[in-house]
Amino acid sequence: MERYFFSDLIDWVKSQRRKPLLLRGARQVGKTWLVEKLAREQFEFYLKVDFEENSELVSLFSGDLNPQKICSNLELRTGIDIIAGKTLLFFDEIHICPRVIIALRYFYEKMPDLHVIAAGSLLEFAFSEISFPVGRIQSMEVHPMNFSEFLLASNYGKAAEICNNQISEVSASIHEFLLEQLRIYWLVGGMPECINEYVTTKSLKKAAEVQDEICETYRLDFNKYKPKTDINCLNAVFSTIAANVGKQIKYTGLAIDFTIPTIKKAYESLLLARIAKKVKSLSNIGIPLDVYASDKKFKNIFLDIGLMNRVMGIDYNEALSHKNLLSIYRGQFAEQFVGQEFATATNNQLYYWSRDAKNSNAEIDYLMIFDGMIYPVEVKDGPSGKLRSLHLYRETYQPLWSVVFHAGQTDVLENEKIIFLPIYFAGAFARFGINSVPVIL
Repeated sequence: MERYFFSDLIDWVKSQRRKPLLLRGARQVGKTWLVEKLAREQFEFYLKVDFEENSELVSLFSGDLNPQKICSNLELRTGIDIIAGKTLLFFDEIHICPRVIIALRYFYEKMPDLHVIAAGSLLEFAFSEISFPVGRIQSMEVHPMNFSEFLLASNYGKAAEICNNQISEVSASIHEFLLEQLRIYWLVGGMPECINEYVTTKSLKKAAEVQDEICETYRLDFNKYKPKTDINCLNAVFSTIAANVGKQIKYTGLAIDFTIPTIKKAYESLLLARIAKKVKSLSNIGIPLDVYASDKKFKNIFLDIGLMNRVMGIDYNEALSHKNLLSIYRGQFAEQFVGQEFATATNNQLYYWSRDAKNSNAEIDYLMIFDGMIYPVEVKDGPSGKLRSLHLYRETYQPLWSVVFHAGQTDVLENEKIIFLPIYFAGAFARFGINSVPVIL
């Protein structure tokens, strides 16, 4: 399978200002696979130190963190040469040995020509135990595979090219084909093993079995969270956030029979594990958006749309036969997909607008910034007249353009400054911005 992220790794290998690389991301999004592919294609030697498989190697970092000494010990124990420019040194599951993060500083200072990568599925929990070496480490985030990568894996290279480049006009037949593939992607999701299973077998049932295994792995990880969190509360919150994508949440709504501090701790642990991503609420608009964001009101997207469906226990037959793609499960699939594509493309914090006024509540699904301008984004399938919240937002803040993702083709209401885009262009819109839309060029 091809991963667009791989080109970022190649750029890192060739960079003159390279630093040790910290790969972040949830379990089983493909971090180790990407590193091993990089080793095969770019290096003569590859030394992987997996602290989960070889816990005895933790002792190498208990005292002196001199990188030459660490490398000498690793060469003796493994028989693999560590040569700058020829060897890729990979530390995996480093949450088990947080001092590796500190050691990366000394690799940068004393062995700058050696290519070093570190990763861990529960990496964020390790940061509470060490002092992060700011300015000495480069960091990248690995996400589940996006819709374009799913198309590539399915051997639809031309379709993937359409969705991964600037937004373009497509024929009616291509439009229908992309919507049908999108429906399948919403069920399979973007976890690499799930996509590989579906592409190999063409069986949604087989892909769902892999999803179940991944979800069980996440639940087993709950015991490893630091500080320790109530397992029953974690399980409850895990299921609730999947079922409530697109809905404004209060902590009391995430679990029952637990105190708010316990629920909040469980929720924040799932954020650290990258299983969920918070979408922050704003009732007033200004730049930077985070200054105006509320700490009390928020929504979520799940790590992956396929895992979200599995945790919810959705009826696949209903999803496959539903005529209106964007109304499946009250529009939750669509809002999750757009948020997931936005998060993958930009790696930025996500925001939405929410107005709570007496007899006049309103909400905009997402807010995006391009060239210092804020654009409201809705995920809806209906004519302009049904976009009450969007019209209220426009009257209040007068944005240059508004964007609506829907199941139809590209269209523009010039007088209202509303652009309608096919939902499969969510990732392209996030990457290339408002000026990539052909109707306004």
